[in-house]
Amino acid sequence: MAEGSVLVEGLSFMDPFKGFLLTYFMPESCYDEFFLNFNLLDVPCLKILLSKGLGIGIILGSVMVKLPQIFKLMGSKSAEGLSFQTILLELLAITGTMAYCIHNKFPFSAWGEALFLMLQTIVIGFLIQRYGGNTSRGLLFIVVYVGLLILVLSPVTPLSVVTYLQASNMPAIIIGRLIQAVSNFRNGHTGQLSAISVFLLFAGSLARIFTSLQETGDTLMALTYVISSTCNGIIALQVLYYWNSSPEHKKKKKKKSE
Repeated sequence: MAEGSVLVEGLSFMDPFKGFLLTYFMPESCYDEFFLNFNLLDVPCLKILLSKGLGIGIILGSVMVKLPQIFKLMGSKSAEGLSFQTILLELLAITGTMAYCIHNKFPFSAWGEALFLMLQTIVIGFLIQRYGGNTSRGLLFIVVYVGLLILVLSPVTPLSVVTYLQASNMPAIIIGRLIQAVSNFRNGHTGQLSAISVFLLFAGSLARIFTSLQETGDTLMALTYVISSTCNGIIALQVLYYWNSSPEHKKKKKKKSE
């Protein structure tokens, strides 16, 4: 009887949170395991909870992950050191992942950050054009991209095309990051690249390897994030290596040598 009363008490205590927990963090079987059986060390359920928690954390972080980069561009009114080609390839990768997940009906916690990264990357692409003296080209870029996005997400686009787009993410990520890495190397600094954004992207892509395998079981998505983590890691290492270098510092050095 005492055991039964403990179960009822535990159930009534968690009732207000049950809907929230089932919606965002765990299936009902894990809810029962944790809060009815009090088995808090159930490994499969802990993996689900960790994956869901990481996924939501990544999505919340993605809302502001590129804001430091945007503010840095707007503050300096310069896009020196940033490659527009890299932005285009990054958008290709983000769009491919988002479309692939939507078409396959994967949970939002498995891909939600792609939506916020896409919006912020579009802004960065526009700012690169604007501060390069091509505001009209920047506006055209937004219009064309939005049109293509609507087409890709529409039922008109078959799943085979979306899968091919997701598969093309890997070369797009590699080429895009290589362009940025080579640009950093040639300049001898990372220009207006935001260290905060770079490190957050690196951490997010690392966490996504686990969440992709746990929530979708899709090896193509997991492999994409392995490649993304490796490439983001290279840029993060460059940020550390060129930490004390800047465009202004390089200019001063040139003046002294002259």
